[in-house]
Amino acid sequence: MTQYPNAPSSLVAGLRCRCPRCGEGRVFSRFLTVADHCEACGLDFGFAEPADGPAFFVMSGVGILVIALWAIWAVIARPPIWAQFAVVTPALVGGCLACLRPVKAWLIAEQFVHKAGEGQWESLGVHGEPPKGYRW
Repeated sequence: MTQYPNAPSSLVAGLRCRCPRCGEGRVFSRFLTVADHCEACGLDFGFAEPADGPAFFVMSGVGILVIALWAIWAVIARPPIWAQFAVVTPALVGGCLACLRPVKAWLIAEQFVHKAGEGQWESLGVHGEPPKGYRW
């Protein structure tokens, strides 16, 4: 395996939406579709399975921030309800859409760095009996 001495940190690779191994190739082929492999170094992105993690973190973070700012604004300025909807709704949608790609790429980079994979059983014992090779 070729070494990549200038590989970026997982945070930098995620924020730039670049390959976690070489830092050059793109992680996404479309808006949120993970590419099959890196076009620069050939890293297979088959390991990348962030599931719903990015959406949860982004919705929670953006929601807390926007709603906190909205609450302060609503108490201090007392704007009409139509103005609140006109400001808060685009802020929530735009904030989530702006943050989703980098957070998903960052979680993919973290999976690569930590060699995350599906859980594997070290040994399978029979109910009531210890695994093979286990000594009491």
